This record gives sequence, C-alpha cells and structure tokens, in this order.
Amino acid sequence: MESNIMLIVILIASVVGKANSVAIATCILLMIKLLNMEEYIFPSIEKNGVTIGLILLIAAILIPIAKGTVTSNNVKSVFTSWIGIIALILSFLTTYLSGLGLNYLTVQGHGDIMPAMILGSVAAAAFLGGVPVGPLITSGMLAVIAKLIHK
Repeated sequence: MESNIMLIVILIASVVGKANSVAIATCILLMIKLLNMEEYIFPSIEKNGVTIGLILLIAAILIPIAKGTVTSNNVKSVFTSWIGIIALILSFLTTYLSGLGLNYLTVQGHGDIMPAMILGSVAAAAFLGGVPVGPLITSGMLAVIAKLIHK
C-alpha cells in the first residue's frame, strides 16, 4: 500500500508539473499493481525496460537520418564545427555518466534515491520547460560525487 501512495504522489506531481512521460509511466505501474500482475510483469520491465526505452529513444532520434533529411554533407560540416565537436565531447561524457548511473541504481542498489531524482525531473519540466530524461545522467553524476566524497 505504501508503494501505491508513493506512486500516486509521483503521479500528482508529474501531472501538476506537466511531465507527461513520468505520469504515463506511473499510471502504467499503478495499473499493473492494481491488477495484481506485478509479479509477472515487473521483472521483465525491470530487466529489459531501460534497454527497450533506449532503443526507442535512439530510433526516434535517428529518424532524420533514416528519412534522408540528414545527409553526409550535413554530418561532415557538423564534425568540423565547434558545436559539433562540443556535442561529441558532451555526448561522450553524458553517455559515460549514464552508464555509471545505471550501475549506481541497479548493481550498487541505490534505487532509493529515485524519488528525489524524479521530483527534480518533474520540477525542471514544470518550471524550466525541461524533459525528464535525465535520471541516469543524474545518478551518474551522483555516483561520481559520492565516490569523491567517500575517498
């Protein structure tokens, strides 16, 4: 019952904060729980959800290439510009942080920090117009900070 209450609080915060993706995900989890299907469905989501989500996200981002609206000339000009080089470096760093974050949340078992990250994501969506896709990067940064502090 306590987990349902926490999910409802996250749902309310995400609806108020207009973080639709968080609201939809929370509704799906609540429906699974209310249908008493969590023992069958949660393990699959827990095991494969991040991978499936990343595949869909990357596929959506690659659509302009697949449609042909991004050409090899576009790519050449991007990699020879300062913004393209910075994008490459930042992508390298954020991907590294995401890997650290996934490890921190799952392997190291710090999933209890997720409500704070969700609240931060929802608040950024509500007040800054952000998109709540950063929990893995956030947890990666947190893993680095925790490692520095605990040395």
